[in-house]
Amino acid sequence: MENDIQQQVQDYYGTELRTSQDLKTNACCTDDIPAAHKKILATLESEVLEKYYGCGVCIPAAIDGCTVLDLGSGSGRDAFLLSKLVGEQGHVIGVDMTEEQLAVARRHVDAHTRTFGYQRPNVEFRKGYIEDLRTADLDDNSVDLVVSNCVLNLSTDKTATYREIFRVLKPGGELYIADVFADRRVPESLRQDPVLYGECLSGAMYIEDFRRLLRQLGVHDYRLTAKRQLSIDNEEIEQKVGNIKFYSLTVRAFKLDLEDQCEDFGQVATYLGTVSGEPHRFVLDDHHTFETGRPVLVCGNTADMLSQTRYGAHFRVLGSKEQHFGLFPCGPAPAAAVAGEAAASCGC
Repeated sequence: MENDIQQQVQDYYGTELRTSQDLKTNACCTDDIPAAHKKILATLESEVLEKYYGCGVCIPAAIDGCTVLDLGSGSGRDAFLLSKLVGEQGHVIGVDMTEEQLAVARRHVDAHTRTFGYQRPNVEFRKGYIEDLRTADLDDNSVDLVVSNCVLNLSTDKTATYREIFRVLKPGGELYIADVFADRRVPESLRQDPVLYGECLSGAMYIEDFRRLLRQLGVHDYRLTAKRQLSIDNEEIEQKVGNIKFYSLTVRAFKLDLEDQCEDFGQVATYLGTVSGEPHRFVLDDHHTFETGRPVLVCGNTADMLSQTRYGAHFRVLGSKEQHFGLFPCGPAPAAAVAGEAAASCGC
């Protein structure tokens, strides 16, 4: 059954879809692209852009010099954007299972290397399966950042996929994804619909099951950075999905030993204004915006996210965990932001 779905996805993205204009819903549409990204995208080869099927912006800040893994890299649009953002000393690895998409990406490597003025390519594309990243020769603790744009919903074994992500991430590394989620569990009958699956709808995880899966893997706190409800705009497909609501969510999580609640240790974080392109503020998630120079009281998890990752160079975090003051007063949680339910993730 899983192999059948994988083959359907390969056929959908390899042969049925010629360009993004062939999509039957608006699930794979991207809003709010940063101005700096638009400038780079304007320099990319047209074929790469035409065969792009992402649903959000899945590239965080401060990635200069990083090793980045792009899961389901497709035609290479995000990988080439990342190639410019990480700089010549960084490295980007795109992984995809579809030969046709890999062929598009690979034939444009040299052109983008010249466009960016690099002496040698800093991006490569490997064939592999996101459920088993050893098929793409990815070692434990080998990458700084894992990104994925509207692809993880297509995985036939999401537990294996997320387990693999945190296997290959270095300690303190980051997962940053834009993907489609649902406000309830999608019926098995819809999962068998090749169009709904290929359009990134019927493989979407129920947001609470996503939270439970991450917790099962030891990831107790993830953060929501952006969301939008999908309108689909296809009457036939809307009739099939009924009352299910689908959302494009941008989510970040770190390979850190975090707590399952926001705990107060009296710690204070101050953004130094040193992230490239963000001199005035830094946005961690949907309820943490740090103004340059303004001290902010934060929970222990947030303090760790800002001090034990690559962001540590851009923040001054004061205080230890020697004295505990109880629960930290929390703001919006990812689950509540989507379905109006009780907060279940930390989401301080």
